[in-house]
Amino acid sequence: MSPVETVVALLDQREPACGFCRVVGVDGPSGSGKTTFAGRLSDATDARVLHLENLYEGWHGLESAVPKAAQILAAVAVDEVGRAPGWDWEHDRPGPDVTLTPAPVIVVEGVGAAAAAIRPFLSVVVWVDGPEGERRRRALMRDGDTYAPWWDVWAAQERRHFAREATRGHADVVLDA
Repeated sequence: MSPVETVVALLDQREPACGFCRVVGVDGPSGSGKTTFAGRLSDATDARVLHLENLYEGWHGLESAVPKAAQILAAVAVDEVGRAPGWDWEHDRPGPDVTLTPAPVIVVEGVGAAAAAIRPFLSVVVWVDGPEGERRRRALMRDGDTYAPWWDVWAAQERRHFAREATRGHADVVLDA
């Protein structure tokens, strides 16, 4: 069974934890393949995807996305449109609101997607990881010179976040990408 099939099977066994929505949190460090996996899962389930990168408040803002995502999911849980301020990465300032409408399956993807404040809304938690050198290579290939000067800053935030949240320990599925 492929990793996507494994998660789909788990979703079929789990009750919705966010109103009528089954939500999958896809978490793990940068460059591990979270976005790719979330895309495959979305294709397989016709899920809506909430990308936390649209909520981080810049390169020092990893933690800023967690309460925003929880706010969005709290609204979705009562069958309303979830909404939170987004981030304009190009201009390094607040951007348009990020919205999410309820759907049978939702994927929340990004560093912090399975944080304690978000877990009550999740039916399944997926942890995606890999060797740091490979993750860094992939992230820099994906984002190039934009990310290169910020890798260490972001990685330090990830280490603090994951140590505090013990995210991997809450995973239903662990993938080594």
